[in-house]
Amino acid sequence: MIKYADIIGESMVDGTGIRVTAFLQGCPRACEGCHNPGLQNYEGGQVIQEKDFTNLLLTKITPVHAGITFSGGEPLIQQEGLFNVLSAVKTNSPGLDIWVYTGYTFEEVKHSPLMKCIDVLVDGPFILEQKDLSLPFRGSANQRIIDVPESLKKGEALEIEILCV
Repeated sequence: MIKYADIIGESMVDGTGIRVTAFLQGCPRACEGCHNPGLQNYEGGQVIQEKDFTNLLLTKITPVHAGITFSGGEPLIQQEGLFNVLSAVKTNSPGLDIWVYTGYTFEEVKHSPLMKCIDVLVDGPFILEQKDLSLPFRGSANQRIIDVPESLKKGEALEIEILCV
C-alpha cells in the first residue's frame, strides 16, 4: 500500500526535464518553513495498492517526460511500498529516471534496498535558516543533489552540480 496526496502530471521544478511528481503523505520531521506542511499529517491522503499507483503514474508518462519524482511528506517512511512501485516503474519504463526528495541524508539511507531503484536523491532536511531560493531543485543550502548509482559504487555521496534551470 502507498499513501499519497497528489500527482502532478507535468512538473519542471522537481528535477531535470518534464516530470511526473508524486507527493506522498506523512512526515515525522515537521521542519520549520516546510514547503508542504499539509503532507505531514499521517491521516491525510489516499491509500492505494502499489500496482494501481504504479499504473496511475505510468499512464501520465508521455514521450516528453524525463522521469518521475517522489516528494512529500517523506517518501522514505513508506520504503516497502515505494520499493515495489519503483521496481515496477524501472521494469516497465527503464528509460525514466527516478528522483526522490527526502529529509534523510544519503549516509542514513544508503543501505536501504530502495536506493538501487533511485537515480537521484535530494537529501537532507529543510533548514529555514539556510533557505536559498536560488538553488536549483532544493530549498536550503544543506540539501544535496546526489547521483545515487555512482554514490553506491564509490561508497560515498557524489553530488551532481546543476548550475541553473
